[in-house]
Amino acid sequence: MSKATMSGPGNVVRMPKRAPNKKASEEKWGKKVIGLGFCMVPSLLLRGQARLGLNPTQLAIVMQLCDFWWESERKPFPSKKALAERLSISPRQIQRHLAELEKAGLVRRLERRNRAGAKVSNSYDLDGLVKKLKELEPEFRQAEEKAKFERRAVSQRGHGLRTSVTRPGQKN
Repeated sequence: MSKATMSGPGNVVRMPKRAPNKKASEEKWGKKVIGLGFCMVPSLLLRGQARLGLNPTQLAIVMQLCDFWWESERKPFPSKKALAERLSISPRQIQRHLAELEKAGLVRRLERRNRAGAKVSNSYDLDGLVKKLKELEPEFRQAEEKAKFERRAVSQRGHGLRTSVTRPGQKN
């Protein structure tokens, strides 16, 4: 008979206490905060902001669009008014920034109409942004791997005594 199956006060094997099964996001932000929703975006969008040519307002608009985009095949369609209210800027400013994002090839505005044929809020295709992030990914990955390699080399004994270090992708 194993210790785990023994009974009696002196023979009880206690299981270690486990933390309640919480999602990491709830642990960081709190259950009530996360309960109102969250937005998943790749870190490369934030890290690559300058490379994408996004000013802070344009990045905020893209982040807002991402908050409305939950299914890849269903494009987000917030109104300019809703975006303007969220960002405390005018709908006209939203329109100007969206035009710049469209000119940069990051966002494409798609006109939508209701059943009666009246215009409703545009939908926004972010395929251009996704494509640009995929183009940037190899360069950012290489830089990340180089930094990781250098951190590892620094932590090794005798690091300062080496005359040369071969980096990933570098020839001797």
